[in-house]
This record gives sequence, structure tokens and C-alpha cells, in this order.
Amino acid sequence: MSASRTERLLNLLIALLNTTYGLRRSELRDKVYHDTTSTDVAFGRMFERDKGELRHFGFDVETVTDKGWGSDDPATTRYRIGKESNRLPDVSLTPAECTVLILAAQLWEHAALGSAAVNAVRKLQASGGLVDAELPAGVQPRIRPAGQAFEDLVAAMHAQHPVTFSYLAGSTGKEEERLVEPWGLGSRFGQWYLVARDRNRGDKRFFRLSRLTSAVTVLEKESFTPLADFNMRAELAGLAELPIRTAVVDVQSGRLHGLRTRALPDPVPEAGAGLPEAGRDRLSVPYRDAETLAEELASYGPRVRVVSPPELLTSVRRRLAAAAAFASAPVPPVAFPAGSSQPVFPAGAAPRRGRKRTSEDQLARMLQLVPFLVHNQGLHISEVAAKFGITRQELEADLRILICSGLPEGYPDDLLDIQWDDDHVTITEDLDLKRPVRFTVEEACALLTGLETLNGLPELAEGGALESVTLKLMAAAGEEGLKAAALSAPEVGPGNSAALETAREAIRTGTRLRLRYFSPLRDSVSERDIDPLRLYSLDNTWYLEAYCHSAQGLRNFRLDRIEALESTGLPVSDSAKPGDSFPVKLFTPNDDDAVVVVELTRRGAGLADDYYAERTVALPDGGLLAEIRFGNTDWLPMFVAQHGGAARILHPEELAEASREGLSAALAQYED
Repeated sequence: MSASRTERLLNLLIALLNTTYGLRRSELRDKVYHDTTSTDVAFGRMFERDKGELRHFGFDVETVTDKGWGSDDPATTRYRIGKESNRLPDVSLTPAECTVLILAAQLWEHAALGSAAVNAVRKLQASGGLVDAELPAGVQPRIRPAGQAFEDLVAAMHAQHPVTFSYLAGSTGKEEERLVEPWGLGSRFGQWYLVARDRNRGDKRFFRLSRLTSAVTVLEKESFTPLADFNMRAELAGLAELPIRTAVVDVQSGRLHGLRTRALPDPVPEAGAGLPEAGRDRLSVPYRDAETLAEELASYGPRVRVVSPPELLTSVRRRLAAAAAFASAPVPPVAFPAGSSQPVFPAGAAPRRGRKRTSEDQLARMLQLVPFLVHNQGLHISEVAAKFGITRQELEADLRILICSGLPEGYPDDLLDIQWDDDHVTITEDLDLKRPVRFTVEEACALLTGLETLNGLPELAEGGALESVTLKLMAAAGEEGLKAAALSAPEVGPGNSAALETAREAIRTGTRLRLRYFSPLRDSVSERDIDPLRLYSLDNTWYLEAYCHSAQGLRNFRLDRIEALESTGLPVSDSAKPGDSFPVKLFTPNDDDAVVVVELTRRGAGLADDYYAERTVALPDGGLLAEIRFGNTDWLPMFVAQHGGAARILHPEELAEASREGLSAALAQYED
């Protein structure tokens, strides 16, 4: 990151914002750039690049030309930026609208759009648009995007770059390399879809993200023009749901209760399949998407064997084989140093880093930081750093650049005035940077798509706050808001609405519940008394956070695994308190959890966020090494098999060996 370039861009922006008539290039060269050594041509190239960067940020650099009086008086060109250029319009929100907006911003689970939503909310806070609001008790919907592929595709879609990936074609069952122009992403029928123009076929195509068999590669040196007036939700509305098919599987007797509950009452006989082996039961399981079912069946390892159809059998074998190959591959020479999240590489090993933070990234943060400080005077410096997701050292580096930036004359009153000597940050001179810049396309997408998603919750759609805040944000986002139509999130309405209503009423009244619950980790059904605390969702899968009296601690229960739920009539205990995290975490770490080192490929890198990795380091091939806490390690072989070559266990060695043995036993079923 070049601090000097960041400071130069910031000074240029301040100079052009604070001039009424504009500044000539010679004035800028002398007073902003302090350039005395480069040639006119070299300076001109640098100045044009910087103007391009400011335009990239959304600032309209105006060119004003004054014609000379005669041949001995040449034309004069001046530059300026209007006071209203790229400024977020004032947005005034009611408490009810703020409630809906905050819920929409918190929808995105870990994704890049989650960071964009945080930035957008911070801009609204800096403009004074947000007021204190109380979130609805016990309701916290969230969206979990489809892994790293989602992140890469969203970035390519907004930057208008084509992408390539390997895809398992539904028509042929073969893996094919695809080169496409991504137009939109959306979720329907529990599946994430990409709508894109396939360059090789010259036509629009739908791609299910569950069928991508490789990481997405973004072709950053190429570009495309997106389809005008594209609407992802309209595209998905015309998509027919996959037909129901039947899979025939042999399952170990007395095992996999969850799979058995979904099986048909009478197994469908499979011609030429023979009888199941001793100790196994034959089940007929309905399904729609073979890849989704294959992911589940692969996770069961040797406890299940696919009989038919061939497409499903092939998919399960492919996942198991890929997982086994990755689990047996040489271990990378990388380790976590004590007390640090930085990797240790042996001599001669050069890691490939992720995208470095650039001066443009730093400037973007500063343009949020100044208006935030103006509207939040006196915050502790550590609190400010936490709000921006950076370290105190990084924040102080930003502040040191800011206090050296200002108007061309450079007098004390012409500089940004920021103080943090007592660890409390105050700003007294903002040089017209006190208003936040407009939403980026990612920020507009994050908020507007989130608001559209909340339509699935009747209690939020009622009262008009959802509609009114959507209209206000659409007006504030302008053209960037129109691009939000390229993204369509899943509906968050729960499938088990009866359990949801029972839980919500118990949370409201403070009443203890009794439930009968199926645990896939233990493959058993248990009865428990619980004190309900919060409801939240990941896509349309809803969870109930509760204090479990049997476990004597906080637990999260999936509503679709609750077989019975009823009120006991007793009040909740004093020990029933929700977790500290907000939004609530799906996994609550404990001191006695096993610390597991997992290697993730680039395709599976998003799992580090899904499982709240405590430390991660980048690997030379673009993958990650992640240190994750697991409360129950018995299911880790399932975890490795499920992700089909995107994850493996490195440490402890006994867990790594257990996963290899499970994969070997599962594959042995298909050797003939």
C-alpha cells in the first residue's frame, strides 16, 4: 500500500472539492503534487490516472475551458468537483424503518455482501439517517451464500468480467469447461443459480452452483456489457422446479434415522440390483437434485451405498474419490506460529498472497472514516478501529495521513484537524468531507436485496415500513440501486411454521418448552426441556437458540429436525440468557472443544467463515489453512466426505486418519 499515493489522491480530491472556479493543471502540479522533476508528459499521465481513480470512486471531475482573447492568449483549462458530486442524499428513517433496514443488513452471512452491508449502514449512520431502533424479539433471518463461488461470481458480475469454471452438465453427466458472462445470481427451490451468456454456445444459460466442480476463475483482463434491464427474480420465476425422482439406497440397519424418515413407505424394487447385504435395509428416497442428495449421501460414508440411479451413484463416487485423493495428498509445509496468525513457510517457499490492499482501498475507508468521526465525536480509538474491522495500528496510519492532508496552500487551518492524544478521537476540521459518498453497487445490492428477501416474513411486511424504506433507499442509491435487480436472495419463510409460532410465543411469554429432537451427529432422537431465547435462519432453514436443561448450556436446534414441540406451562429459568454474539452464531465455542487444523482448497475457502475459524493462513495454491474449534469430532469424517475434495483434516493426526479410513471404506463398496 502506497501511503504517498493515498495522500496524493486525498489532497487532489480536497483541492478539487474546495474550489469554486477550478484549478489549472499547473496550479495542481505545483501546490498538490509538488512536482518539480518529471516532464510535462510524465506528469500528464500521472494526473490522468488520478482523475480516473477519482471518477472510479464516483466523483465527477469537471473540466472548464476558458477561451483566450487572441492567438497570444491560449485557452485555459481548469478542473473542479461539484459539492454534491457523489454525495449520499439525505435519508431520514423512522424507528420502524431502521428496524427493517438493520435486519436486512444483517442477512448476509459472512459474504462479501455482508461487509458491503456494514459499509452501507455506516454511511447512513454518518449522514444521521439512522435512529435507535429495537429489533423484533426472537427473529433474526440470515442468508448463507453458496460458498466461495458466490463471492467470485458477485465480484465478476459487478466488475463486468467473464469467468470460467468446470461444470457437471445435467444433459450429459460430464464435466465441461464453461466460459460465461455472469448476468445475475439468485436462489430458487433451495438452489443457487447463475444466469449467464455462454460464450461458446452464444446464448443465455442457467447454471446450478451445486454443479460447479472447480473454483471460479475471473478473467480480469476481459470485460462484457451486461444485458439491459436484466431482472434475476423474473428470470427465476420462469424456472420450472426439478421433478421428483427416487433413489434406491442400502443403509446399515438401525442407522441414519433422518434419511429413514424421508424414505417412501414401500421401497421401489430395482431391477437387477439383487438383495441388500445382511445388516442393511433398502430404502427408496425421493429427491429433486442429484448433486444435493449426493453431498448428503457421501457424508454418510460406509453407512450407505447407492444402488440407483446411475447419475446419483456416479456423483457420490466422484465426491468420495476426490475427498480420498485430497486426504492422501502430501501435506503442505506450513504451520501456525505461536501467538500469531501469520504463516511459517520453510526456506524457499513463497506464498501467493490474496489481493493486497491498495491506496484506493485505503482512500475508500478514509472517505467513510471522516464523516463517521464527524457524527461520532469522542469515540475511543479502539472502538473506531473495531467499527471499521481494522487494527489500531492501521487506524492510526490512516489518521496520520489524514492530518497531513488538506488544501493546496498548506496553512494549519487548511488541513484536516483530528486529535486522538487521549485515545478518544475528535475531528474539528473536515474540509467538506463530512458527508458520506454514495452507495457502491455492492452496498446497494446488499441492502436492497436484503429488504426484498424480508418480504417472506409477514410480521415485517405488515405496517408499510418495509415498502417505505425500500423506496427511500432506491432513491438514495440511484443508478447503483437499479443494478441490485441482478441479485435475488432465497425466501426466508420457514417450512415448519407451526414450530416457529410455538417458539415465538414461548419467547414472548418466557415459557419453557419440551421438544423431541433428532440429532444427526448422534443419529438418535431425544426429549429435552428447553428455555427458548432467539430464532434465526440461514436461508429458509430456521434455528432455535435455547438453554437446554439436559446439556445445561446453550444449544441451537433446527426447526425441521424438531419432531414435537409443546409448552410445559413453566416459566424459563434465570440461567436462560442468549449468547453474546449478534447476529447469533450457529456454533458456540467452548473451552473443551477440540482444536482442529483443516486445509481448504480455493473452492472451499468459504468454509473457514462458515465454521468461525479462529486463525487462517493463505497457502501458495490459493487455499487456506484454518484452525477451527469443534465440539463434536465424531462427524468430521462426514464433513470431509461431504465437501468432496475441498477440505481435509491435517491435525490431530488421529482425526485425519479416521477420515481417510472412512473414505476408503465408503469407496470399497463400489469397487465392483
